[in-house]
Amino acid sequence: MSGDHPVAWADALEAYERHLAAERGLSDHTVRAYRGDLDQLAAHAVARRVTDPGALGLADLRSFLAAQQVRGRSRSTLARRAAAVRRFTAWMVRTGRADADPGAHLASPRRHRELPGVLKDGDVRALLDAAARRCEDEETGGDPAARAVAVRDLAILELLYATGIRVAELCSLDVDDLDRQRGVVRVLGKGAKERSVPFGAPAAHALDRWLACRPDLAVHGGPAVFVGRRGGRIDPRTVRRTVHARLEDVDGAPDLGPHGLRHTAATHLLEGGADLRSVQELLGHASLATTQVYTHVSSERLRAAYRLAHPRA
Repeated sequence: MSGDHPVAWADALEAYERHLAAERGLSDHTVRAYRGDLDQLAAHAVARRVTDPGALGLADLRSFLAAQQVRGRSRSTLARRAAAVRRFTAWMVRTGRADADPGAHLASPRRHRELPGVLKDGDVRALLDAAARRCEDEETGGDPAARAVAVRDLAILELLYATGIRVAELCSLDVDDLDRQRGVVRVLGKGAKERSVPFGAPAAHALDRWLACRPDLAVHGGPAVFVGRRGGRIDPRTVRRTVHARLEDVDGAPDLGPHGLRHTAATHLLEGGADLRSVQELLGHASLATTQVYTHVSSERLRAAYRLAHPRA
């Protein structure tokens, strides 16, 4: 779609994309999402004969969101696209590409904040126990590569649950990022922000086992902690498939994926008494409001227990 834009639009969008990647340090995935939203804005604006983004008006932006709503986009999607538009128009003014900022007056529907799915304590134990049994089964099978994959998968699950790190953060870990003496892992998060996240003895033991048999996968992924079957740095899609597959081993457990383990780790930390600021730092959230959604999860569980147990609920 971007190739069909008039020159003024194409130039502005290319410059903004470079700004997002180089100056704001956003991930490739986030930059692509922004660009996709703005490509749609450009197409809509050009259809309204606005061939220069500097000439955008509030009516054009409202028309864009209205058209998205007519197409059945969710409130969450509309809110995200409105935010993308506001950031773009503000950047246009800051860089002298526009005289006025119509996005500053653009309202958007409040998104429904869905409670993230989490695993129960028993489900987590069953998940990790099942993964450990797979390691033992492969150990008797005689195939070093198959055993290495099973041990790797257990280490991935243990580390995701122990730290609550994102799947992309896990995939980008290098061996030097693991501090086994202190029991912490150095993580490079969104916006190229670095943080240290602790992990406990079960994750440390699983990592030790994995690093011991990691050479069985003919490693050529350099310093990567986790590698795939062919030896290269593991791909996020492989991690997602692994988590989904291992959750299938647990009867009644929701199919949440790696982000579900992140939600679970945060919720269990708060339920165990961790304060919100500490959890925010561990998860690498820029805003405390993002972390606060987990307090709603805990409150929902408390209300459910109250309704079941209290005689006058």
